[in-house]
Amino acid sequence: MMSESIMELKNLKKTIKGKPIIKGLNFSIQSGEVFGFLGPNGAGKTTTIRMMAGLMRMSEGDVYIQGHSVKKNFKEAIQHVGAIVENPEMYPFMSGRKNLVHYARMVPGITKERIDEVVQLVGLENRINEKVSKYSLGMRQRLGIAQALLHKPSILILDEPTNGLDPSGIREIRAYIRRLASEEGVAVIVSSHILSEMELMCDRIGIIKNGELISMQSVNDALEETDKKEVFLEAEPINEAQGVLKEAVNGKVTTQGGQLIFTAKREELPSIVQKLVEHNINIYGVTVSRSTLEDKFLNLIGEGAIE
Repeated sequence: MMSESIMELKNLKKTIKGKPIIKGLNFSIQSGEVFGFLGPNGAGKTTTIRMMAGLMRMSEGDVYIQGHSVKKNFKEAIQHVGAIVENPEMYPFMSGRKNLVHYARMVPGITKERIDEVVQLVGLENRINEKVSKYSLGMRQRLGIAQALLHKPSILILDEPTNGLDPSGIREIRAYIRRLASEEGVAVIVSSHILSEMELMCDRIGIIKNGELISMQSVNDALEETDKKEVFLEAEPINEAQGVLKEAVNGKVTTQGGQLIFTAKREELPSIVQKLVEHNINIYGVTVSRSTLEDKFLNLIGEGAIE
């Protein structure tokens, strides 16, 4: 899926009133991927996104978009970017289509056919001629994405695209973002409070803390990295099973709702089960908990709110 680098951050720094906010970021975004950008409060995530989108001047380093320097060739670089930072702003007294026509006039070369194309891409063809004041929040978000896509950008930056949406709206926006990446080859950078959604939506994640990148890896690698897993085991007689387990795992074994709970490495489970069988213990079920992106995030940054 991923091929060439669309955006590169090279030693990107931002200092505000003598205080370093961003401390030399180096990473790239590739075509056709959904990249999740995470960070706790005050980590510098929003500052970085604003510099990526050309909304804030960088102190040092540079951002290259399709090989063009944002510092030296701002117009050539930013023409490849579509962005929604915070909530999309639309004229509520105009229809969705008229809003898109209005924005299209600001960029040369956008045709009526292109407007129809993005409307269909975000699934608004049945409501596009209604006034925006009648739109739900999810529909406004989709219209915002359509507007950001009008000029066929190579990279789309979405800051909290599912903010305020109900579960149905979140699922819809997630599907559109995945389709943009896979079918249109657009590189999408997404930030979100909802880590479970980032897990479903993104191919890679980057985690920033105190202005520094502390992790960059694929979502699958991040979820499989945790060494020990929590295991839930249903067995009888339960007291004897608990005794055998304490010796086998050399650790704490608790009971809850008729199940035994302990932690172990995945490769240790066959020998643990074998020991239970050798002691004539009946095993009715073994469930291994799946690591989540939230686990990974909190392991790296500690307990704290996400920006």
